[in-house]
Parts: sequence; structure tokens; C-alpha cells
Amino acid sequence: MQAENAQWWRSSVIYQIYPRSFADSNGDGMGDLRGITQRLESIAQLSVDAIWLSPFFTSPQKDAGYDVSNYCDVDPLFGTLEDYDAMVARAHELGLKVIIDLVPNHCSDQHPWFQEALQAAPGSPERDRFIFKDTPETGHPNNWGSVFGGPMWTATRNPDGSTGQSYLHIFDSSQPDFNWHNEEVRAMFRDVLRFWLDRGTDGFRVDVAHGLIKAEGLPDFTPDPMAASMGGTEELAPWWGQDGVHEIYRDWRKVMDEYEGDRVLCAEAWVNPLSLMAKWVRNDEMHQAFNFPYLSCDFDAKQIRKTIDESLQEFGKVGAPSTWVLSNHDVVRHATRLALTDENPQGEGIGPNTPNLPEPAVGLRRARASSTLMLALPGGAYLYQGEELGLPEAIDLPDDARQDPTWFRTNGERYGRDGCRVPLPWESGKPAFGFSSTGESWLPQPAGWDSYARDAQLEDQSSTLNLYRRLLQLRQDHALGTGTLQWINGTEDDVLAFANGNVLVVANYAATPLPLPVQAHSATELVRSQVEQSAEPGMIPGETAIWFQLA
Repeated sequence: MQAENAQWWRSSVIYQIYPRSFADSNGDGMGDLRGITQRLESIAQLSVDAIWLSPFFTSPQKDAGYDVSNYCDVDPLFGTLEDYDAMVARAHELGLKVIIDLVPNHCSDQHPWFQEALQAAPGSPERDRFIFKDTPETGHPNNWGSVFGGPMWTATRNPDGSTGQSYLHIFDSSQPDFNWHNEEVRAMFRDVLRFWLDRGTDGFRVDVAHGLIKAEGLPDFTPDPMAASMGGTEELAPWWGQDGVHEIYRDWRKVMDEYEGDRVLCAEAWVNPLSLMAKWVRNDEMHQAFNFPYLSCDFDAKQIRKTIDESLQEFGKVGAPSTWVLSNHDVVRHATRLALTDENPQGEGIGPNTPNLPEPAVGLRRARASSTLMLALPGGAYLYQGEELGLPEAIDLPDDARQDPTWFRTNGERYGRDGCRVPLPWESGKPAFGFSSTGESWLPQPAGWDSYARDAQLEDQSSTLNLYRRLLQLRQDHALGTGTLQWINGTEDDVLAFANGNVLVVANYAATPLPLPVQAHSATELVRSQVEQSAEPGMIPGETAIWFQLA
């Protein structure tokens, strides 16, 4: 067993790279591995510990690479295996670990195994790698609805043209679910883990880690229409969070432990309550799980405190660190989301016709305050590319530019996730803001993004980028990731205050100034989320967070 201080993942800050939108090295409008390598130094300068890459495997790209046809190669869109090796080498040179996405719940319908299954007979070993059921005359084997809209079943055709069996797909019809009761499936994924670990990969973020096992008998189920599509409701759907998944991850953990260097598994598991999510990170399973209840909090002091307490308690019970996250490639960016006033279920997105669109300045102010609080919490933290620039959701994407399967499967009723996936602005005044040399961009970038560009923000001491750089450096200097949280009580209801080591953190969730706790009066201010705001002595401005150093 490695020493406690060798377990870097307990306090790590991990930066998510969405490869197609990060940096384009060849001008085709699609981000790629060489582009990532060229820009890695700017990520290392943020004082983060690791990068996590969304999928870059061979894929028809029906769902932005989450439909994998070859788990052990790089899609030509993104480069080659040699490009991957060069990127890993450069990352390690810069002191960055490399985590990659693994998609075990489903593959592409172009995967050789699924093509074999389509040609094989019902009941065959080829079909048993997936979930095929006879198609009833009434329509589908059960009433399950896809996360992307429409039914969760698609019927095949027999050679004579008649209706054949149907196969299950939690997501798009081009993404058939594997049958994880099949030993061939389990063996294949052990091989996939080893393939990437042998290339120096430091870990895996496991996509849909709560979806691999379905309830026995596949019973009908009608979810709450306002529930998050990926789960996270108190009532578990029969395709989410089944106990059988834990046996799979105990098996994977044994593979990870064969390798030196503290290789990690992180679960994308949308399950509630947090006591259930903590099961994914017991000491013989995964190392981390994304804290979606924290991401799902409103800009509300009481709700956030309750979630922090519950997170530290439940993850602590199983000896795991809590993680904290505010944005990723599946949710509305928090610089926009935190100012939304209407319900916005996960995965639905927002667009030009969304009612009550938020005021950008309010969203950015709340995002900066929220990030300032989050980065002082003990445990691990995840950042999504562009949040350090204060990027808002891209709302005004033309209909003909949208690419998310959700948009198509709901006939435009749900905008989906394209708005948080728009390519990054690197350089103001350049084609595609420096994302590509030609101006090409697989999703169009908003015209007004010059002020968000990284080079422009570096020059501005009050920029969101420089706020993140200060916060992350101070987090490292004060070892906040391995610290302990102690609440400061006696504050106003809309104020959260806690000490982590010798750092006092105060956040005001009200729109108006409120009194600072008495402990702040003799402390030295380190950083605040809104540098241009001022308040009377002894007060903290509205929607602001401040770090102080205690004497």
C-alpha cells in the first residue's frame, strides 16, 4: 500500500479537456491531440495536478466520441497513437497526470461486436454481448425512455424484412448497451484498461459508471418528468445504480493496483443520496466519484452548506475524499447556470427561445464567488476547460449548427449540450480566437468572445483567469486539499464562513453587503472573487467570496 502522501488524487485539481474544442493544430476546425500538446503549458501554469480528456477513440462521432467503435486506437479526427504518446510524455514532463475517459456502458453500433450481433441469430453468443429482447407486437420490450429522448429500444430487421429482436440503448440508437453479465465483455474491458495503462495513462474517468447493470427482469418504470435524465433522483430507475456494478469495479481496481504510480478510477455516477454515491468509492473500488449533488446546488448558502456537510460525512465514512465540481461537458456552464431562475433539468440545455435568460454579469459574478469557495474545500476538485476564463454558455447557436443527439431525438424541443462545448478562445483578434489558424470551428463561436480570450485575460489582473491562477496557487501553498473544514457559526443566513487550516473563507450569497464574521476583522485578505467591488469596513459585498489568512 502506498503512503498516504503518495495518493495525489485525494487533494488533486483535475482539468477537463474536451479534445474537439480545446485546440486545433491543423486548421480543420476540430481540436486534436497535437493541439492539446501545444497548449499544455498554459494548463500547467494554472497549478493543476492532472488533465482528463473526454473520448478521442475511433468513433463515427454520432455522440461526440461517446460512441466508440475501437477502444484501443485514436480516431483520425484527433490524430494517432503516437500523438497520444507524445502528449502523455509532455504532460508528465510538465508534472501533469493524464486521465482519459472510458465508456463501458455502451459502444457504437459500428463496433465489430455489434455488427456481428446484427448478423447473428437470436440467442447466439454474439447477441449475448448486448441486450437483445424479442420485440412484442405492441411495440417495445418495456416502456423505458432514452436519456436523449424517444424509446430506449430499437428493433432490428430480419433477412426477410420482418421485425427482428430489439436492442437496448440508454442513449442514442447508435449506442447499444453492453450486457455486463457476459464474461467476454468483462474480459475485453480488462484488456482495454491494460492497453492504456501500459502507455503511461494515469487513470480513467468512467462514463455512466452507474448504468452498466440493469434491474433483473427489466421492469417498466416511469421517471419523474422533472428528474435529471442521467439519474440523481431519490428513486433509482432500474437502469441506474444497481448493486451489481460494484463487483465490476472491484475487478477493475485489481487491474489498476497491478501498476505503479497510483493509477486512479473516477466514477461518473449520477446517484442520490450521497450515502449511495459513496459506495462507488469504497477502498476496494474507485478512488473518486464526481459530486453531482454539489454541482446541482443553486446559488444558495443553506443548500450548499448542507451538501458540503453531507459530502464530507458520507465520503469520509468510506475513507474517500470528497470531490467538488461546478461545470463539465454535459451541463450548462456555471457562469450562466447559477443565474437561471427557471428549472433546467440536466442535459436539456438552453437556447435563444429559453424563457427568462439570465443576465451575464450576474452569472459571472456568482460563478466567480462559487469557484472561490469551491477551491478552498478539502478534497479533490474538477475544472472544465474555459471556466477559468469565465466562459458563459453559448446560447445563440444556429439550429443548423447544433450537433447534440438530444436536439435531433427531441425534434428541437431540448437544446442539449452544444452550448457548453463551443471551442475555446485563446487569442483575441485572431481567426477562431486562436482555436484554429484558419478560422474553422466545428461549432460556431460567439462573436463577442474577444474579451474572454486567454491572452487578453492574462494582461488584466482582475480577469477570471488571474483569479483562478491566484486561487489555485494559494490552494497549493496552504495545502487546502488535504486540510480540514471548520465552520464559523453566528453569521447571517446568506453568509457561509469556514476555516481550512490558516485560511478563512467567507462567501456572501445575498445581493447586498452583509457583516463579515469577527474572525475576519484581524485577518489579512488573500484574494476576493470581485476585486472591483467595495463595501463598508467589516462588511462583505453581495455575491462575493473572500479568502483571509488567519493570524
